[in-house]
Amino acid sequence: MLNACRKGILLIVLALFSVGADAAKPAFKLCWSIYAGWMPWDYAQQSGIIKKWADKYNIDIQFVQVNDYIESVNQYTAGGFDGCTMTNMDALTLPAAGGVDSTALIIGDYSNGNDGIVSKTVPSVAALKGQNINLVELSVSHYLLARALETAGLSERDVKVVNTADADLVAAFGTPDVKSIVTWNPLLAQAQKQAGAKTLFTSAQIPGEILDLLVVNTATLKQHPELGKALTGAWFETLKTMQGDSEAAKAARKQMGEAAGTDLAGFDAQLAATHLFATPQAALDFTVNPQLKTTMQKVAEFSFAHGLLGDAAPSADVVGIATPAGNWGDAGNLKLRFSDEFVRLAAENKL
Repeated sequence: MLNACRKGILLIVLALFSVGADAAKPAFKLCWSIYAGWMPWDYAQQSGIIKKWADKYNIDIQFVQVNDYIESVNQYTAGGFDGCTMTNMDALTLPAAGGVDSTALIIGDYSNGNDGIVSKTVPSVAALKGQNINLVELSVSHYLLARALETAGLSERDVKVVNTADADLVAAFGTPDVKSIVTWNPLLAQAQKQAGAKTLFTSAQIPGEILDLLVVNTATLKQHPELGKALTGAWFETLKTMQGDSEAAKAARKQMGEAAGTDLAGFDAQLAATHLFATPQAALDFTVNPQLKTTMQKVAEFSFAHGLLGDAAPSADVVGIATPAGNWGDAGNLKLRFSDEFVRLAAENKL
């Protein structure tokens, strides 16, 4: 009887120890918002791929959807999350410019037509001179407009930007007063269907400049490299799952599309305008290319010119940006880092 009691007590102690060990696992929260290039993260969590890779490295990872994109980045910047999906420009102008040292763990894709300029009255970018153009001011749409004007020998001084909320853009484009807009999908696709609409310029004409990232707090990543390994492994397993015409791949994309408010055909159309880096090697090649440094310099210069680096910023290079091909900006204030460490491990099958 005594031995049986001791055995029971031992089992209880072991069970409590096990529960305590599980509770002690490092836990991480990341946020995401709806966009074609970020839907794989939601699928990875719903399908168990995230859990599989988190278990491999004895950690817990949770992705939380935030409906308002900018709010998600602000919450990350405020310390509410360990990581967040965001564009390269927003990574620079929000967390990095705000003093939060951040690492672009994964460059998931670049916009390859998902952003565009549409007009009902003019045939070309050059013909926009003197026109009003409606867009979300200081967003990637604003950046796209600036780059488009450059290609036509114009500048923002040659047009008038009219700040318009993204929720109002398509409806505004349907009125006689609004003749030209800049926006992103799925709003872009809706605007392109309106009578007389002509697409003048898209992000496909500046490939590799509007980047969609998974950004992680640098200090957290340094303390827990297993987080970077698990996230990278889960990402590329998900991309492999969704590629091709197999029933499993179509089912994965259908689930992503439905979560984004569309169907398989609609989601595939969005993916067609999104240059996903489908393999670790493709992502690695892009990350180590010196062009990334040049692109981020352009983004920093645009951001400074529009006051997005802070009122006290003395110059465009106030925030240091680290890339595998070299750094740009203030070496004493490196706050945005593009890392090839984890994607290289994936490319070498070492995760």
